[in-house]
Order: sequence, then structure tokens, then C-alpha cells
Amino acid sequence: MRDRPWTHEREQDYRKYTLWFIYACVIYSIIGFSWGVVVGMFPDLREFINHRPHGNLIMLGHGHLNLLGWVEMAIFGSIYYIIPRLVRRPIYSFKLVKIHFWMHNFGLLGMVASFVAAGVMGGIASMTMSPAETSAIVRPIMITVGMFGLLVLVANIIWGYNIFRTCMGWEKDYVRDSAKV
Repeated sequence: MRDRPWTHEREQDYRKYTLWFIYACVIYSIIGFSWGVVVGMFPDLREFINHRPHGNLIMLGHGHLNLLGWVEMAIFGSIYYIIPRLVRRPIYSFKLVKIHFWMHNFGLLGMVASFVAAGVMGGIASMTMSPAETSAIVRPIMITVGMFGLLVLVANIIWGYNIFRTCMGWEKDYVRDSAKV
């Protein structure tokens, strides 16, 4: 039976990235929770978000930060920790773990920044411009949100593929390793 499904050097790198997912989760949760408190504390900001056209996009940034940052990063870190131990084999591709981490974070931060930019610019523009003019300002920024969102989607597909490949055939390895004991 293999207690350690990877070499010591690889285990250290894998542990580092698994912990980075958890650290990112903690950082995103603190930012997301603080964001909610700030919006709650300032009535003028709340008024802008709730009543200016496109102001609600600021809160979509907040929601995506919490869901894709806090929640997903916790899930990814946990699954990356649990699965290799459960199936008693190393992750299929450590390189994909690294790509997943960086692509997901880059995509998430781009989405959040774009949501906020669209909300602020759309809300301010709506004070002096027509709805059509305001939409013309917001539309390209929302396309950017979609492009960054695509990066997050691809990162999540990479994660799913990596986990699936890690788990494939675990029963055969388990039976073979159990026979050696």
C-alpha cells in the first residue's frame, strides 16, 4: 500500500499549491466580507449601487469574489488535498494544478475589476447621459467580464479533468496494492 503517492520534492510543491488555494480562500473571504460591511456602512454608496443604472454590477463583483474566490478556492484546496489520499496516487498533473491556480485567480480578479468598473462608470454616466449612451459605455466592459469569466471556466474545466484523470482506475491500483501487503 502506498502511503505517499509522490516523491518528497513533488509533495512539497503540491502541498504549497494546495495551501495557496486555501490562503487565497482566506484572502478573498476577508476582502468579500469587508466589501459587504463597507457597502452596509455608507448609505450614499448603497444608494448608488441600488438605484443608479448599472450600479448593481458593483455587487455582482462582490458576489463573484465571494463565490469564485472564497467558496471555490476552499473547495479546490480541499479536493486537491483529499483526492490523492483517497485514491492513493499522485495528482494526474501537477502542472495543471499550477495552471488552474494562476488562470482562476487572474480570471477572477479581472472579472471583479471589470464588474466594478462597469458599475461605477455606468452609474456615473447615467447621471448625465441617456440610457443608450450609458449602455454603450458599459457594454464593452461587460464583454471583458465575459472574457475573464471564460478564463475561470477553462480553469475549472482543467481542475475537473485533472481530478477525473487522477481518480480513473483507482480500483485496479487499490486491489494491486492491497495484494502486496
